[in-house]
Amino acid sequence: MTEIFGIPLAALMGQLMLGLVNGSFYALMSLGLAVIFGMLQIINFAHGAMYMMGAMFAWIAFVHLGVGYWWSLLLVPAAVGAIGIVIERSLLKWIYKLDHLYGLLLTFGLALIITGGFRYVFGSSGQPYSIPPALAGAVDLGFMFMPKYRLWVIVASLFVCLFTWYMIEKTRLGAYLRAATENPALTQAFGINVPVMVMLTYAFGSALAGFAGVLAAPTTQVSPLMSSNMIITVFAVVVIGGMGSIMGSIITGLGLGVLEGLTKVFYAQASSTVIFVVMVIVLMFRPTGLFGKEN
Repeated sequence: MTEIFGIPLAALMGQLMLGLVNGSFYALMSLGLAVIFGMLQIINFAHGAMYMMGAMFAWIAFVHLGVGYWWSLLLVPAAVGAIGIVIERSLLKWIYKLDHLYGLLLTFGLALIITGGFRYVFGSSGQPYSIPPALAGAVDLGFMFMPKYRLWVIVASLFVCLFTWYMIEKTRLGAYLRAATENPALTQAFGINVPVMVMLTYAFGSALAGFAGVLAAPTTQVSPLMSSNMIITVFAVVVIGGMGSIMGSIITGLGLGVLEGLTKVFYAQASSTVIFVVMVIVLMFRPTGLFGKEN
């Protein structure tokens, strides 16, 4: 059996693929955070609650309404995005001109309220969510049998991430968004409704988190507490990639997921902290992150 540094090649490639799956979730979640911070300058701590809501809504729709996975993948992000609109119009629009700390504290409190509400109604026990029949089973990659659903997670996350990057960086709509961020008064003078664009941007970022929640539901136990570990790691990913950097969030999320997976092979005890060690090292030499820009 082929070995690399004393590690069987099959085990190494297996962890590499699992790292890519985790990295896909990191990239998708950090992308939503980057979009909201880049366009609205809000450090959105409620993002993890949106992720949890996506998974919980999918579970509720399946158990109580009989709505399957594929419909949930379309409807749940739209529902979470609609909740994002309500939050932006009722709370966030009042703090755009204030210090970033106000946004952080407001969204942190909001996350606690949302999580507490779901915990009060549904309890904190994890609930199972079945993999859709079309994605059950595994694929023989030659070096390992990879579950089809995990391959689907990688493909779907990459597609959504690259589509979002293209829309923001390469289209006229993205140019309007960036202009509205840089100079809202001048952009408004050209007839563009800046408040509506800002509102839709927050809704889109929330919908991305909801989409990630639906994707994650069949891979974990669905619970109101499922966002607590994810949000801290994702914030570290965003800081390493550079706050507000769209491509930085995607590349860093995938890369750190792979690094975390490989760390489990060579020194498993460090796998839960390696991302934060990288964050400290990056901030020592590049405070704006790997892809961040100086303001």
